[in-house]
Amino acid sequence: MNGFSDGRVLLGGGVAGAALAFIVAVHSFAEDRPGAIRFEYLPIPFTLENCETPARHVPEPMAGGVAVFDYNNDGKPDIFFTNGAEIPGLAKTSQKYWNRLFRNDGNGHFTDVTQAAGVAGSGYDTGVAVADYDNDGFKDLFVAGVYHYTLYHNNGNGTFTDVTSQAGLSARDAQYGPLWGVGGAWLDYNGDGNLDLFVVNYLRWDPNHEPVCPDYCHPGYYKGSPNRLYRNDGHGHFTDVSAEAGIRAQVGKGMAAAIADYDGDGRPDIFVTNDKLENFLFHNEGNGKFREVAIEAGVALPFHGEYVSGMGADFRDVDNDGLPDIFFVALQNESFPLFRNTNAGYFKDVTAQSGLAALANPMSGYSPGIHDFDNDGWKDLFVSCGHVQSRPLSKAMHIDEHNAVFRNLGNGKWSALVEEAGLAEQPPRRHRGAAFGDFDGDGRVDVVVTALNAPAEIWLNRSPQSNHWLELELRGTTSNRDAIGAKVMVVTGSGKQYNHVSSAVGYASSSAGPLHFGLGKDQTAQSVEIRWPSGRIQRLHDVKGDRIVEVREESTTPRP
Repeated sequence: MNGFSDGRVLLGGGVAGAALAFIVAVHSFAEDRPGAIRFEYLPIPFTLENCETPARHVPEPMAGGVAVFDYNNDGKPDIFFTNGAEIPGLAKTSQKYWNRLFRNDGNGHFTDVTQAAGVAGSGYDTGVAVADYDNDGFKDLFVAGVYHYTLYHNNGNGTFTDVTSQAGLSARDAQYGPLWGVGGAWLDYNGDGNLDLFVVNYLRWDPNHEPVCPDYCHPGYYKGSPNRLYRNDGHGHFTDVSAEAGIRAQVGKGMAAAIADYDGDGRPDIFVTNDKLENFLFHNEGNGKFREVAIEAGVALPFHGEYVSGMGADFRDVDNDGLPDIFFVALQNESFPLFRNTNAGYFKDVTAQSGLAALANPMSGYSPGIHDFDNDGWKDLFVSCGHVQSRPLSKAMHIDEHNAVFRNLGNGKWSALVEEAGLAEQPPRRHRGAAFGDFDGDGRVDVVVTALNAPAEIWLNRSPQSNHWLELELRGTTSNRDAIGAKVMVVTGSGKQYNHVSSAVGYASSSAGPLHFGLGKDQTAQSVEIRWPSGRIQRLHDVKGDRIVEVREESTTPRP
């Protein structure tokens, strides 16, 4: 059961060397505010070195992906940070540019194990995607960077091996030249039980021909690139199927990919945000091909029909109707679009009517995540905030910002919490990646966030514990072992909730923990229904909450 005897672990202690201690004191007034969402800041000894230069090279503001995953299978989520390199040479010439892996020791400390694990990296790294691609029981790392990809195989003994070359991954295209990978997403697009890799590529950049701009240049100054899809053959090798699958034909300036089966046909689809271009929605046709349908599905542009700086995205059901919705973020005065799934093959932009347009308009967002932070049964929205630019280009432009959380009121409306949530306890910064997991085992979803040229931030969830929760650790047998693509319905006395397994979240980031459900006042889930990627359906009844339940796919369960 993930190393937790009862679903809870209490961590405490002090900071020592590269180790991080958890402070477990709860804000005393939080319990007096039913339904409040509250976070407590904790430091972690990592600074994102993006190498900001006077030339203002475009990779500099794009650094900062982070992953939360249990790399050593001890039941405690660990943290991996991507990091920059020298500009324009793109080499990690100093240890300050190393990517970093912090092990969650479970006794109140995170320990830097980067060197021993062998994941320091060598280039300017931007994003990360986590999954067990070879179904051996240990989660692996795909790292995307400027003109290079890296695939780290988890050896199961605390170390990783760079297997990029033998895996067949290359960040070079015969027509477009070197590709700048911003992030990735794992999915089983063809249903063979092996996880395939979708790589989000940004724009084409030449350090020797950087446009001259007041600060960082608009993406319109650069040409776009196609994304990539690699098919996993199940033996440690990947084949580039981007062209035949219909992915390569769509040239954009990708910033994030989010995965969900939006039309319920049993096949995972891919939503991609683009920077100052139409978004992509790749519908999985089921024959090894995808069809780009963003315009007809209503998600190419927000309701005002103008290009926005599409950043990170998440693709989950926020209104408990069983249909995954799309939420992504953009810069100041561009709002944070929310597209509600209508179950008719298209989405409705509800940003304005939900109140998000007014709430988010003053903010610049980078990495969103959809999670139930107060365990009331309604998923909320967390957004890491900060502008692309390094200095204001107008009096109204905000550069450094506090992160924000939007509480789901359960009636289609949202409330924005910053100071109320404790997120203003640290200075505003140019935040970037965000990833999610329960670091201290108390049943509340915590957050880790990066910031340019600034310390990373852990935000422990200190919301009132008056509500109950349930986490499901799914283990595929016929399906991929991580159960990526599995759909889950939880029924309580208060109603139904839905979620699906995906480690792709936000901007350049990845969260690979158990599937979390807030149960509200219900201590038990009346039933849990799991639809595995294989098509099998498995049902559990009277599942006690406030714990992590591991569920193994039963090969004897009937197909629908």
